[in-house]
Amino acid sequence: MGKVELQYGSMPTPDTNTLEAALIGYQQQYDAINARVAELRRALGIKSSVRAAGSKTLPNPKRKISAAGRARIAAAQRKRWAESKPQASASAKPKRKLSAAGRKAIADATRKRWAAFRAAKQTPNPAAKKKKAVKKAAVKAGKKAASIVPRESDSTQSGAA
Repeated sequence: MGKVELQYGSMPTPDTNTLEAALIGYQQQYDAINARVAELRRALGIKSSVRAAGSKTLPNPKRKISAAGRARIAAAQRKRWAESKPQASASAKPKRKLSAAGRKAIADATRKRWAAFRAAKQTPNPAAKKKKAVKKAAVKAGKKAASIVPRESDSTQSGAA
């Protein structure tokens, strides 16, 4: 047999002969288990779905349905949808329609409003300019007043005097 080296705190490292022997033993156990599983499947009447030893099982094949079966399913679904939809009742009000004269009146009124809006936009309003100028003057006056705040040193000197 091969040499086994022992180191403090570690497991012994087996040589290749030991590993090969272990592999053979495990493979025999694996084959024996597979044979027993195959016997049980045969006893239960289950077809074997294993392609080769050690391979995974095949997926279940996709089930197919005939055209007639699909047609029956579709018809049943259409029937369910028809039952679930609310039935059109005779008491429902008919949809109202706008007459040509009414549509023309609305269009004319809209054109008139837009014309007035554009006209107001083109003629400048002198009052608006004055408001803007007054507002700017008020802002400037407020800034000036804020900058003329008495300093603490001035108030303490005047209070002491």
